[in-house]
Amino acid sequence: MMISETLIVNLLIILSAAWLLGYIFSRFGLPVMLGELMAGLILGPALLDVVHSSEQIELLADLGIFFVMFYAGMEMDPRLLLAHIRPALATALGGFVLPFVMGYFTTRVFGGTVFQALFVGMGLSVTAIAVQAVILQNLRIHHSNIGHIIMGAAIADDIFSLVTLGVLLGLAKSGVVEPVAILMLLGKVVLFFGFTIVVGEFVMPRLTPHLTDSGGKAFTFAMIVALVMAFLAEKAGLHLVIGAFLAGQFVRREIMDQRIYELLNDRFYSISYGFLTPIFFATLGFQLAFTWTGEFIALACALTAVAILGKVLGCGLGAKLTGQDTTEALVVGIGMNGRGAVELVIASVVIQLSDQLLASGVIREPLLTPNQFSALVFMAFVTTIMTPIILKWLVVRSCSSADGAAFCALWDQGDSEEFRAEKGME
Repeated sequence: MMISETLIVNLLIILSAAWLLGYIFSRFGLPVMLGELMAGLILGPALLDVVHSSEQIELLADLGIFFVMFYAGMEMDPRLLLAHIRPALATALGGFVLPFVMGYFTTRVFGGTVFQALFVGMGLSVTAIAVQAVILQNLRIHHSNIGHIIMGAAIADDIFSLVTLGVLLGLAKSGVVEPVAILMLLGKVVLFFGFTIVVGEFVMPRLTPHLTDSGGKAFTFAMIVALVMAFLAEKAGLHLVIGAFLAGQFVRREIMDQRIYELLNDRFYSISYGFLTPIFFATLGFQLAFTWTGEFIALACALTAVAILGKVLGCGLGAKLTGQDTTEALVVGIGMNGRGAVELVIASVVIQLSDQLLASGVIREPLLTPNQFSALVFMAFVTTIMTPIILKWLVVRSCSSADGAAFCALWDQGDSEEFRAEKGME
């Protein structure tokens, strides 16, 4: 891949539109990421069709996910994540199972095969961890108890999704569940997290206090750590974003020289939010290009409604059963509702396998139809747009009410003064 004139022009158009729309959205009190999404929608095939995705742009978008997840890891305390492991797992389980089941039966009602219903159900059950990280940080609630529950649940949700994907792909290829392969996958996941705990607790605290920034070497060290963890996560059968997130926790504030930490924090924030993340969200907008038939509209609306309802109820119930009050459970349910890149990657993998199995005669019906794939893209776009808007409204409403003092105390662990000033609550 080379830096071509076309790439330079496309990046100039994307970043200019993302900056302008992000600024306009922020002036109306809306998250900047919505402006970046809208930029992709306007520039892409859905409307003007002036910018097309390419291998280079997709690479930059993937790097955007990578950098934003590393930055999110730097900002969150692993001990607090572990302290909220029980509600996070309950939230993830409820938010995975209910949308899966509801998506399965909805797809069957619309005439889908058993395999199509299973894969659509799994697409509805995924939570995009990178999108959640951006939403929480934009609202400045990533340090709160609920922020840790949502991030922990998003990681667990990713693991559930990848294990389920392995099971379903095995079923599609051979018609039988392969328990040995499933056990091997689970074993690799356990080893990966065991390695992470050992390195995070015993190795990194002895290395990071001695880092210097001579020649930018602290940034180089952080990148090496991030790449190693991303590689190991992929080898364990997980997504690289989980490795990047955990790597960020290795260079967190608590175990580093504060000056070095602030330098790294500023650099990762600028690269991710200032350059790569706008490209990532714009490419999500590029995905929205459909044939607006009555059949597609009905399917897309039904699956989107089921995805929202299933995720909010499933996650909210899991949070409620582990001690969160009704308002907190609702915030968790809404916060887990954002989708993004993960389910689109999964859907693409399913379509590739489907083409291979159809060509070889193993199956007679595709594992996902074009309408089903497009409906999943539509659902991802809608939930990504609505989640920060509703989440912000819930937080502001709760913190503005007379009985919201206990709830608001959860958010005070983050940058609450700046958050409240921005939302007009001081």
